[in-house]
Amino acid sequence: MEDRVLMVFLFLWSSGLRAEDKSVSAVPEDQYRLVGGTSRCVGTLEIKHQALWEPEDDQYYNWNLTAAAVVCRQLDCGSVVSIRRTKDSSSMMDYVPAFLISDSLQSFDSSSIRLEISCSDSIRLVNGSSLCAGRLEVKSNRSWSSVCEDGFDLQDAQVVCRQLGCGGSAVVQQTLRGAPMQTRKFHCGGKESSLLDCGSSATDACSSGKAVGLTCSEPAGIRLVGGASQCAGTLEMKQWDEWKPVDEVDWNLKLADDVCGQLDCGSAVSTRRRRETSQRYMWGIISDCDESSLMKCFRGPKYSSYILEITCLDSVRLVNGSSLCAGRLEVKSNRSWSSVCEDGFDLQDAQVVCRQLGCGPPSVFKGGLYGEVRTLRWMKRFQCEGNESALLDCGHSGSNSNICSPGSAVGLTCADRNDVRLVGGANGCAGRLEMKHDGEWREVDYTFWSLKITVKRVHSSGRPAWRISYSCAQAKSTLRECVTTKDSSSYSSLEITCSESVRLVNKSGPCAGRLEVKSKLSWSSVCEDDFDLQDAQVVCRELQCGAPSVLQGALYGDVEAPVWTEEFQCEGNEFSLQHCAASGSARDTCSPRKAVGLTCSGPNNTRLVGEPSRCAGTLEMKHQEEWRPVTDWDSQWDETSAATVCAQLLCGSAVSADITEDPSDRPVWWIKSSCVLSASGLQECLLLETDVTETYTGLKVICSDLLAQPIISLAPSTDGVSEAEQQGPQLLIGSSFTIRCSVEPQYQGGTFQLIFTSSAAAYNYTLPAVNHSAHFLFSAADHTHQGDYRCVYHICVSSGNFSSESRPLDLSVAASLTDLIIRLFVLLLAMMLFITGICFHFKASRGQKNTELNEFVVGVCGTEGVGEEAVQRRKE
Repeated sequence: MEDRVLMVFLFLWSSGLRAEDKSVSAVPEDQYRLVGGTSRCVGTLEIKHQALWEPEDDQYYNWNLTAAAVVCRQLDCGSVVSIRRTKDSSSMMDYVPAFLISDSLQSFDSSSIRLEISCSDSIRLVNGSSLCAGRLEVKSNRSWSSVCEDGFDLQDAQVVCRQLGCGGSAVVQQTLRGAPMQTRKFHCGGKESSLLDCGSSATDACSSGKAVGLTCSEPAGIRLVGGASQCAGTLEMKQWDEWKPVDEVDWNLKLADDVCGQLDCGSAVSTRRRRETSQRYMWGIISDCDESSLMKCFRGPKYSSYILEITCLDSVRLVNGSSLCAGRLEVKSNRSWSSVCEDGFDLQDAQVVCRQLGCGPPSVFKGGLYGEVRTLRWMKRFQCEGNESALLDCGHSGSNSNICSPGSAVGLTCADRNDVRLVGGANGCAGRLEMKHDGEWREVDYTFWSLKITVKRVHSSGRPAWRISYSCAQAKSTLRECVTTKDSSSYSSLEITCSESVRLVNKSGPCAGRLEVKSKLSWSSVCEDDFDLQDAQVVCRELQCGAPSVLQGALYGDVEAPVWTEEFQCEGNEFSLQHCAASGSARDTCSPRKAVGLTCSGPNNTRLVGEPSRCAGTLEMKHQEEWRPVTDWDSQWDETSAATVCAQLLCGSAVSADITEDPSDRPVWWIKSSCVLSASGLQECLLLETDVTETYTGLKVICSDLLAQPIISLAPSTDGVSEAEQQGPQLLIGSSFTIRCSVEPQYQGGTFQLIFTSSAAAYNYTLPAVNHSAHFLFSAADHTHQGDYRCVYHICVSSGNFSSESRPLDLSVAASLTDLIIRLFVLLLAMMLFITGICFHFKASRGQKNTELNEFVVGVCGTEGVGEEAVQRRKE
């Protein structure tokens, strides 16, 4: 048995080598042929090998358009138009001896790939730099002739380029003649399928003597073929140098509109997925690929019998809008797009545009609504009556200006078509979801729908249903844009209950926005002067959004609707806002920036369990009043997705995210990680019940704020400490003190680091955590211990290192009472000695002054006596 398998392997391996060794350049010219087609220039490629004709097996994708062009040239069949691969299940095992085939090989995929080549046997481009450039030659009576440039115009060139599969636009150039000159002048209208289908007239000679050189502008990887114009038909993509149809089961109008935009074909008006009679190889794409170009969403070849057909509206489009039915109006003329000025554009004109785009009636149209004009202005004024099928069918008159003044380019918003309804409920805002598409009302398939879109799944009858693209709906597109082309039947339907009396608009999530209240079928803003916290509590409860967290005017934009004219007087415990008492308000307007903007905290429906910390563990969510583990439908759970969980739980950032396995299956809630990044809350991304309600996988999250904040304090046994009113604890010099670091019991072990920072230096001390605490002892305090102290708790959890820092503890150091008394005594003694010294000095100074005074007095007295004696003598 093993020998047989080995022989089969060797045989297949040698066959693969033979296929890889084949090269188009190595085969003589007479060894090719195309069979089974409408002519000798169309059909399945066969190569002659040892006198036997064998179909070429291209299972390794060795062939491309360049190689096929060689075959067309050697067969004298003009230029290559296309190649396609088909599956042939009658090969491969036909060449394996029967005795080698065992039961274990019956399931072996023996299919081989047949190559079909289509050549244009009437025209070709030669001596060019690519397959879509060169000198044009036309075949007549089995001979090739150049085409004279005289009279060959752009319409003729467009037909040639389209016939060769090279797009619809071209550049005509002069080139030297390299073959006999064609004696006919072509008169193409530009929409013919081939050059020989065009009218022609005979000419005597080529007066210029120049032959037509043609360069076709190849499409940028995608094209629409087989339709009435280049803006309608089957979608094809060019990959690996080969054009193939595209197939995708989740194809929708939004994706089709992207194609129309890339082809400069305006807006998409319809798309469908049509089944052909046989299967063939096509290109597959990723429908939820978030790229600007469809080419970047290429997935690879696929075997399918379905093709995608698109019809674009290439005469009008709405740009810079939030949907296919809103944007700045532009009209196409002479291959360029022009904005339309609001002067003279009226309601009848808007009605025609909305109808032409497949949208509902116009709801808003005004200048500058979707940006300023960036193109030339449409130079005609439309005069529609409102019942025309297309804008260009309307009458029009000339205008005197070709520019629009600032803010005057028409911005148009069409209402969504009345193609969605809720049936079987208590009112029009509750019931089973149905949608009208292609003229037929059907239920909507629930697959991959989340709470961002609906709330409940119920069993249904298995009737045909419309399927909505999950990624398209998550991008906030309209349901009409997101209906897929896949045929679907569903045994479950969606029941939706809307809050028909209040809503939050201009919102970042379902629990935040500008408050509006509905009355008499119209919505009105609420002025914050008539709205308080109790009113907000009722609204948040009615919307099942927790408690109000922010209440502020103009938080989510200013008033855009009429103002609610009554003042609510809620007590805070009512079930809905309509149950609150209300009193008339004198106002019918709201001053600027006064419209109520409300943010509710959101429901408390998310938690992490199984770990000592609330910021780590297995993710669980509460839905339909039941807590269950959560698992990821996409199997792409990572730290980016987990970051949303940590943020919602106020646990910092995500450190790790893992998909775990449980010993046994258990009920779970499913979530799509692709939704988590764009949603405002996890609850929006919970899927409705799927066919798989139990699984053994789960989601584990560890957030950065895993640990509780440590507590730092002076141990109660510390001596010589006092509490300063402003500065915190104060130590006395010479006293011993102990700083205690502790943390809430979560994990065993770990270490505490005590960080001390003073004005002069910084110190670190480390001790192991014992019973979730550590004590740092200092024997004698002095001024070097004065500064800030912080505790940092370190621990390793799940192979990750975590730490948490306490608040700072500011310690100051002061002298003891004994020191103060001694210092006071010394100070007083010093003062007494100083005063005594001053006194002695003063007395000594005073005694000396008295002696001098006595001598002075004696001297004076003596002098007076001498004078008296002299006077007496004179008398005598």
